[in-house]
Amino acid sequence: MTLSLFLFDDQTARAWDPFALTRPVGELLFGASLLRERAERFWATKCQGHFTADHLRGFSEPGSPPVLDSADAPSDGARIIVSSRVTFSGSRPKSLDRPTSLFVDGAVMGWILPAGAPSPSSEFLLNPASLSGSERLDLEGTVLDAPWDLMALNADQLQDDIPRWFPGYAADELPGCHILGDGLVSLGSDVTVEPGSVFDVSGGPIRLSDNVVVRSHTRLAGPAYVGPGSAILGGSLSEASIGPACKIRGEVETSVVSGFTNKAHDGFLGHSYVGRWVNLGAFTTNSDLKNNYGPVRAGGKDGPRETGLMKVGCFLGDHVKTGIGTLLNTGTTVGAGSNIFGGEMPPTYVPPFSWGAGAQLTEFRLDKFLEVAIRAMGRRGIVLDEAMTGVLKRAWEDTRPQRLPENSP
Repeated sequence: MTLSLFLFDDQTARAWDPFALTRPVGELLFGASLLRERAERFWATKCQGHFTADHLRGFSEPGSPPVLDSADAPSDGARIIVSSRVTFSGSRPKSLDRPTSLFVDGAVMGWILPAGAPSPSSEFLLNPASLSGSERLDLEGTVLDAPWDLMALNADQLQDDIPRWFPGYAADELPGCHILGDGLVSLGSDVTVEPGSVFDVSGGPIRLSDNVVVRSHTRLAGPAYVGPGSAILGGSLSEASIGPACKIRGEVETSVVSGFTNKAHDGFLGHSYVGRWVNLGAFTTNSDLKNNYGPVRAGGKDGPRETGLMKVGCFLGDHVKTGIGTLLNTGTTVGAGSNIFGGEMPPTYVPPFSWGAGAQLTEFRLDKFLEVAIRAMGRRGIVLDEAMTGVLKRAWEDTRPQRLPENSP
């Protein structure tokens, strides 16, 4: 039987500032995989497309399915259409031949549609509800309500992901290293670990993926995941997920670094979520705790957002760059494509494609931004293709009112 999987971003997911501006939520890292890859594992089939905001049409990354309109989904076979912000667990449904509304924690998180049944409209996907005439099926899982959940719940997700997905533990293959605790260390192929590294697995497992490099004088505390081709260059890393092709040094705590990001120098990154293609200048440091130990409010384009959490660091969108010595206040949100520098702390909300120091932010010219993006991606052997260039251009244009006229040069 033909079976197609699609992910959709509802109204809540589309408000996940600063990440939803430049990528479908399903392409965000959580635990030891992208949310989209997590859905693919659960449903045992590849995702065929994302149903999300129109401005993301043309989104292009290796391995990612296209952004589609729900009307474009084929109806000649069974379809599974599920929310990008749910992580399913437990048993997969066996019956796929009847219209079914899928519930997690009492909320509709998707549908099973048999061959011939129409797909939900784009408007319906914004506020999903049970389909008329469908059966109800309650599934186990976790619903992510806000972007800070990706950080706050990440360590618990790693505790489940690593032993489930990465068997073949090989702690005896780390000569000259120190392993603390009786937890699990998982090594991919062609991993290089220099003597003198410390692996603390007393609090959770550690996974080093294929072609990872760990330099000496590194301390990794689980649960922790390091993605393919990344390098840990020294310092302390704990309760963290590091995506592919990153360079990480310094102190990283309870954070997610999505991929293709440089943090190659000392500095603190705590209780934060970092997008792709980010470069953190030497000694870039964020605060993740208020002096009064109160709940943190995260910066947002429509004003501060209550997180309900005592520890929240920063949220950095795709293609953000920081200069040497940049300091970020508790709950700072930096929009995609921004380049911030200088000795002054920026505001807790930095609009996308901003340029400058402190509160004196101007607009990062589109042509200059694209030059930097092309150059940075080329250093990793990735080409910024025409389709993704179009996505970034639309993001720049759509967010221009946030920067102008009051913030114009």
